[in-house]
Amino acid sequence: MSPMKLNPVSERFILHWGEMGSKWGVNRTVSQIHALLYLAGKPLPADEIADTLGVARSNVSNSLKELQNWKLIKIVHVMGDRRDHFDTSTDVWELFRVVVAQRKEREFDPTIGVLRDCLDSGDINKEDKATRQRIQDTLGLMESLSAWGDEMLRLEPSTLMKVMKLGAKIQSLIRSG
Repeated sequence: MSPMKLNPVSERFILHWGEMGSKWGVNRTVSQIHALLYLAGKPLPADEIADTLGVARSNVSNSLKELQNWKLIKIVHVMGDRRDHFDTSTDVWELFRVVVAQRKEREFDPTIGVLRDCLDSGDINKEDKATRQRIQDTLGLMESLSAWGDEMLRLEPSTLMKVMKLGAKIQSLIRSG
């Protein structure tokens, strides 16, 4: 199978997405594969992904597993082709929700758990009052942000856009008032 021909804008998007991914702590190839699948808008087999991006097949295989772990891609089957094909949503809001939910689950929730454990520990009394208060304040902020984030993720995209625009209007109102 020959590699997919990428137009200049698609190539730039994919390369940039890889750069951004690495800034967010995600492997560059993982990000590029996701960008390719997103732009392709159709399921692709691993060998075509490898050939199109010029990446080793083993790297593609590991990257696809990582994307599956993040729940950003799924395996689909194409009639007449025995190979696994990989697909992602083309709905940017759905992708946003998945990424935010996964990051919250992997990063935010464990931190809330550690903060709660610290405050519940018998050793908390060995810390000075200011340290205990800072841990409590941090937990309060993180729990509030977590609850707010959960509420925002439940909104329909059109409602979420209105909330975001309203937030900007509120800021300018407060600044001018």
